[in-house]
Amino acid sequence: MLDHSNLNYPPRDGWDRAPWNRWSFRHVREMVPTAEVWRGREAPSRFTREPRQLDAIRYRGENGEKSIGQFLDESFTDGFIVLHKGAIVLERYMNGMNERTLHLSQSVGKSLIGILVGIYQARGWIDIASPITRYLPELAATAYAGATVSQILDMQSGVAFDETYTDPFSDIAKIDVACQWRPRPNDGRDWPETCWDVVLSLKKRAFDHGAQFSYRSIETDVLAFALERIAGRRLPDIVSRDLWQPLGAEESANYTVDAAGYALADGGFNATLRDYARFGEMLTNDGLFNGRQIVPAEWVQACRVAEHDKFTGDYRIATPEGAYRRQFWLEDHRRPVLMCRGVFGQLIYSDPAYAFTAVKLSSWPDFRNNTLLKETLAALNALKRAVNV
Repeated sequence: MLDHSNLNYPPRDGWDRAPWNRWSFRHVREMVPTAEVWRGREAPSRFTREPRQLDAIRYRGENGEKSIGQFLDESFTDGFIVLHKGAIVLERYMNGMNERTLHLSQSVGKSLIGILVGIYQARGWIDIASPITRYLPELAATAYAGATVSQILDMQSGVAFDETYTDPFSDIAKIDVACQWRPRPNDGRDWPETCWDVVLSLKKRAFDHGAQFSYRSIETDVLAFALERIAGRRLPDIVSRDLWQPLGAEESANYTVDAAGYALADGGFNATLRDYARFGEMLTNDGLFNGRQIVPAEWVQACRVAEHDKFTGDYRIATPEGAYRRQFWLEDHRRPVLMCRGVFGQLIYSDPAYAFTAVKLSSWPDFRNNTLLKETLAALNALKRAVNV
């Protein structure tokens, strides 16, 4: 019999941070309300398997030479999978995770929204050259007035938004409260009730629309609200119908939701390791997966072409030649690698030049850690060279 008196669950405030995240990223449904992203009734798409002994592959990282096995052991890994030419060559579960475990993706989920916008544009439902107010007219009273959908996709709107994760009063902290990840403080402040309230509260600009890249999670939520308005559906239903079912997902996924039922597009998506790999392999194959052209090849290819000169500041620490486009990170603007990245070490890595896809799910102790990110990229670059020998 399970003795509940001995169970040490994370606190309601701080469950998503170290040390609790080693457990909570695999148990989000036990911490906050969620909505299902149904996988549908069709059989899941199948991977071929060509397992290879890759743990002994060595590479030079931030602290000298080490093996892939050491890297996985030392980098707070929960799940790791590598595909080469569509076949699984390495699959590893750690820290209590298994093939059916849903794991929080944090900002990896932003890239799902970028792909959905591409699907909707192909259907003629959205025009990314149009102002966002065409789809969300309420934003005419905010700093988003005059910004195009394309600028928001590239995180180049000029809207002021403080993304400081460790500041309890920053704009991203307001999102944490609005989306029910943190309890509402009883401090007399006017805390937002919902994520939509946060969007409507943004009245200031930090720079002109289109002038520069500045990473702000709220941009993804604005896009998701537009998709919901266009489709007349909630985001979990949109992702199910237009992405998860076409991919042939193995398991239903879920989103955390706010008090109004809005699914947190910027970081509340949870899925299995293999299903993240399905999404990544679709990117590697220019939008083609499970016998379907899920998003036009031209859209994925355009995601790989970005303005490096607008990618400035500490964004260049881990990826000095990097860039950002349509809700994706580029490892190097001169090469076709796309990355879906989330805090605490979530990563989907897609390199069509090597027919290589990898997913790493982690529970780092830090929101951002450039040393661990550079270590991860060094390991992945060594792996993709090794599997192509």
